[in-house]
Amino acid sequence: MLQTAYRMELETVTNYLANSVHLDGVEAEEVKRSLAGDVQEELGHATRLANRIKQLGGRIPGSLELNFDQESMRPPKDSTDVLSVVRGVVDAETSAIEHYRDVIKAAEEMSDAVTADLATQLLADEEEHRTQFEGFLAGWTTD
Repeated sequence: MLQTAYRMELETVTNYLANSVHLDGVEAEEVKRSLAGDVQEELGHATRLANRIKQLGGRIPGSLELNFDQESMRPPKDSTDVLSVVRGVVDAETSAIEHYRDVIKAAEEMSDAVTADLATQLLADEEEHRTQFEGFLAGWTTD
């Protein structure tokens, strides 16, 4: 479960970085700034997960083992399609939230308070990101 969370965080870093550069247009600027600002935070999540995997005696997956699968967050063909990116972020954050809830439950069942605490902290960050992008969606107008 921690290796999956690690993969998800690295994939989010990749897609946030790509979209923070790829998007075009006036409507894209605030979204691009937000994504660019979140890259380091998401990378920090991956680092914390890698450290926990190591502490538990696990192996941190390398690039060939990551098998990225976030379809909804990939940069759109149309660089002005900001709305699809915002929806993709909400979708990816929702997946992360669900995964961290599962990690917390499993960690608590194994009496692993450290992993449960880490997942709880990361869950809070993901909920904050989702709320921010849900706000972008709520403010979106389609003319």
